[in-house]
Amino acid sequence: MSVQESTFHGFANPVDPTPAELRAWAYKPDSVPLASMPPDWDLLVSGDRLVLTLFELAMDPTCPARRFALHCLYIYAADGIRTNFRAHPKRRFRKLVEQAERDGDELMKVWAHNGRVLLARPDLFVYRDWCEGGLVRENRRLG
Repeated sequence: MSVQESTFHGFANPVDPTPAELRAWAYKPDSVPLASMPPDWDLLVSGDRLVLTLFELAMDPTCPARRFALHCLYIYAADGIRTNFRAHPKRRFRKLVEQAERDGDELMKVWAHNGRVLLARPDLFVYRDWCEGGLVRENRRLG
């Protein structure tokens, strides 16, 4: 049975979900609505522990919570770049960008492009775009 076919029964600890819980929720996101999650849940899950799971979900065009996962990747990128990679390893970020450029669809290629632009020009950071979903909603490339 695949994750997509299984039933999701909730998080043991929504503030610190496991990769398996996050993956199961992402394929059944209506089982636990985002509105019922802790405040700033997107910021809580956008760290190193879950970034590979979020990346996998964002790379899957069939994932119902794909846009949420992509939003979290924008947060992850901005957090790493704006802290000069004290928050997250630069090497991991670069590997994700390279994989998105190589294997991703247009949404992921835009994320990779925007990550590279912000890396080169951190002054282009706008909280609304990177942390409140603006770039996900608008799917636009930074210049």
